[in-house]
Amino acid sequence: MTQQVPSTEPQLAGVRNFRDVGGLPTVDGRRVRQGVLFRSGHLAHATAEDAAFLGSLGLHTIFDFRNAADQKLEGPDVTLPGVRNVNLPLSDPADGAEFWRMVREGDLDQLRTLLADGRGENRMIASYRMIVRERTAEHSRVLHALAEDSVPALMHCAAGKDRAGLSIAVTLLAVGVEHDAILADYLESNAKHRRYRVRRSSTSASAYSPEVMELLSPLFDARAEYLHAALETIEETWGGTDAYLERGLGLTPGTRERLRTRLLD
Repeated sequence: MTQQVPSTEPQLAGVRNFRDVGGLPTVDGRRVRQGVLFRSGHLAHATAEDAAFLGSLGLHTIFDFRNAADQKLEGPDVTLPGVRNVNLPLSDPADGAEFWRMVREGDLDQLRTLLADGRGENRMIASYRMIVRERTAEHSRVLHALAEDSVPALMHCAAGKDRAGLSIAVTLLAVGVEHDAILADYLESNAKHRRYRVRRSSTSASAYSPEVMELLSPLFDARAEYLHAALETIEETWGGTDAYLERGLGLTPGTRERLRTRLLD
């Protein structure tokens, strides 16, 4: 499997899952340029030192894929002078509100009912498929913005794993990055120092028991089958990546070439 180039990324104190996706190889032998496309979890808890580092990247645009419920739970992003913030929710705050309340507050029996026997994995796969099918307008807006002027750019959601992970994957598909490299970058979100900190309402030990954490793991893992489901949905719905980009996202050959010029060495 193709691996990402060795990283010199910082260990940010209040921002999880930050990385530069530069170095990933394309099918025609080029590489994603360093310093033009970043990904992370939310920026709401960024420290002053984190903000200073992020401010040093020369960012043009931050794409925040969280919905209003996420922002209420975590807070707004830190403000970086001179950086444009674009909020494009990729999930509806009302969709699954009760589900996520149970994730935070439910007891063991409730979590078993909600997530056991593959139900957690199935929910994640369905979510990935839905975002690919139904959020074409949002992904189109991101790619057109990147092609025109919005780089360097940072994409994030809450954990930087699912909504941001899919948006990064779509961007990498558009410029011809190898599928194995896209998957390898996606799976980097499983590294211990990157993982989202699960929030549970109870502070008791049982709230984070091994069985509870095992039940929750499908929701907070980056799993190859999730990304594969998204790519399968592209094939099933549009018949291939090129048709998805052209018909689904409205990318002309000229726009794709501008994307490649901006993002690739």
